[in-house]
This record gives sequence, structure tokens and C-alpha cells, in this order.
Amino acid sequence: MADLAGDYQNEVPVGQLGIIALPGCETVAQQINAYITKWRREYADKLSAEDILHRYVRDSYVIEASFPRFGTGEGKANISQSVRGYDLFFLCDCFHYGVTHEMYGMQVPTSPDEHFANLKRVISATAGKARRMTVIMPMLYEGRQHRRSSRESLDCAMALQELSALGVSNIITFDAHDARVQNAIPLCGFEDVRTTYQMIKAIVRTVPDINIQKDHLMIISPDEGGMGRCIYYANMLGVDIGMFYKRRDYSTIKNGRNPIVAHEFLGDNVEGKDVILPDDMIASGDSMIEVATKLRDLGAQRIFLCVSAGLFCNGLERFDLAYRQGLFTKVFTTNLIYQTPELLAREWYVSVDMSKYVSFLIDTINHDMSISSLLNPSDRIQKLLVEQGYRIG
Repeated sequence: MADLAGDYQNEVPVGQLGIIALPGCETVAQQINAYITKWRREYADKLSAEDILHRYVRDSYVIEASFPRFGTGEGKANISQSVRGYDLFFLCDCFHYGVTHEMYGMQVPTSPDEHFANLKRVISATAGKARRMTVIMPMLYEGRQHRRSSRESLDCAMALQELSALGVSNIITFDAHDARVQNAIPLCGFEDVRTTYQMIKAIVRTVPDINIQKDHLMIISPDEGGMGRCIYYANMLGVDIGMFYKRRDYSTIKNGRNPIVAHEFLGDNVEGKDVILPDDMIASGDSMIEVATKLRDLGAQRIFLCVSAGLFCNGLERFDLAYRQGLFTKVFTTNLIYQTPELLAREWYVSVDMSKYVSFLIDTINHDMSISSLLNPSDRIQKLLVEQGYRIG
């Protein structure tokens, strides 16, 4: 653990650690709790003060919270214990539509707006008694509505400002659609965490015959907005990069956006090469499947989709069909966003476990130590590839 999180075992934590899981995040919270409990028991003997030790090592760091609903759909939040002086971490998946509640006698899925309202409720339930509060939101609420075009709302910026006004000190998200939205809260901590290391680890373990050489592998960005993410992948793996750009019809607005006319490819020859397609999210999946189709037409061999947030808003059937047609080989998404049992059962799907990494982040921040080594995984990626027997370049 020390090689990742730093030598902080002798550091006194900011406050007693508390993890509050919002509805839908209970399983991940228990996985995180298991890691931290194990680690702290292992190095607890290095602490000399008994009062610190008593608070430091506990059977569980998860603080129970409930979110009851009234018949109208209105809700509230209750915390089961005192959190005075605690260093609190809130886990919130705003896109967990598997959580339902009763409203006027009907079971309805919990929308992102309602999840975010629950987050504000549970923060307010602390009554300002916590020493510090950190929100871990794997996919940023309203992250795609991060900038204004004409007379539009600025939902993401307003949401971040609300959290800051409620006393949140740090916000942690993963592969934000556009991390520049943090400019809305310049005095609040904001970490946009890459999932590159976990994705590469999942690829090399799931596809052991992948050849990480320029002549055999390329990184392709599905759009111009994801180039920064793909450049990092390409630099870490020592391979070439390409890009699709979206040609839009700016004379038409459909569902609040200018529809995509075509995806145009810019890059070297992909014929006979494996391709990794990294992106921040899969919503309907239309763009990713269209890009995969064009890559297949250009002669690409195997296509791997590596996405932090797999929403699959329009269901899995189109991906099933695309898989049968050979348009892609595997889809990798993290387990920080809701995964349906049907998705987990798909042959083409690989779940990328992030719970250990989030545990490192929480444990390090609780000790008020730098997380720079955790946010820059380049050394770990190179070490992983060497251990797996890959020669980069």
C-alpha cells in the first residue's frame, strides 16, 4: 500500500473517518470499507496514542444514513449517529436508475435530479458539525451541461456552487466530460481522476494476446473533445493516435443539440491493427457503434471500447447486435456507475473494479497527505506492462 498512497501511517488523520453511501452506492461503500479496515489494522501498531488508536481502527467506517420518502415523492435524510468532528466522504452515483421510490402509489426510478437532492439533504443533515466533507461523484451531475450556448442553463456550474456553499471542501469525479467546469468553484478542491491505469490493467488481463506495438495497436478518439484522454493512453503505451470528428448540422436542433451528420476519420492506416476507443461515457451508444463500424470498414482488427461511465440509456440490444456483427470485441466500464444484472451477464462486457483505488484516495485524503502520486499513474502503468512482459513502442 505504501508504494501507492505514500508513507503516511504515522500521520494523524484530519478527523475520524466516515463514509456515507447514498442510495445505490452501498455495495461499493462496503468494498471500500473492507480495504480500509484491513489496511488500518495492519499498521495500527505504529500509532502510540491510545485515544487516536481507538478512533482510528474500527470495524466499520460506514455511517448509516436513510432517505425516507413521503407519498408525494418528497424526501428527507437521516444520519444514524453523531458526525461531530468527522472527516466525511459521500459516495453518490447520480445515474443509478435501479434505485426506485414510491410516489402516489407508483414505483418510479430515482432520477439524477433526485439523487443530487438526496446528496444535498444528507449534507444538510450533518448540521455543519463535520470537520471536513468530500463528495465522490464518479460521473459528474449535469457534467454535459458545462457551458452555455445562447440562452441555456449552466446546470453543472450551479450544482458545484451549491455543494461548495453547503460546506463541501473537495469534489472527486472520474473522467469529467470537461474538467474546466471546476472554474465555477475556484476555492473548492476539485479532482478529475483518470481511469487509465485500471482500464489498461483490465485490457492486458482480459486480452492477454494484445500486442502493444505501433504496428499492431492504435488509440482512436471518438471525437475531438476526448483527444487529451487518448493522447495520454497513446503516450503511456507508445502507440499512434487517430481521431474522429463529428460533422454536425448546425441549421437544425434536435433534443437540444445539433444532430451529427457523419463521423470523419483523421489518422494513420488502421488496417490489421487492434484499436482502443477510450471515452468518458456511453449514453445511447450510437456514436461509439458508428465509429466502430467505420473503423471496421477501414480494416481494423479488434476494437475495444474503454469508457468510465457506461449508462446504456437505450438498452443493450443494439450492443448485442453490434457484437454479433463483429463491430467490437469488448466493452470496459467501471463499477462506479450502476451496472444492471443483464449488463454484467453479457459476454462482451468487462467490469473494471475501482473500489481499491477509491479506497486509496479516501485513506490518503483522510491523512491530509498529497494524492499526486495517485492521480498520476504513469509509473504504475509502466510497471504493470513490464510485469506482463510487454515491450513499449
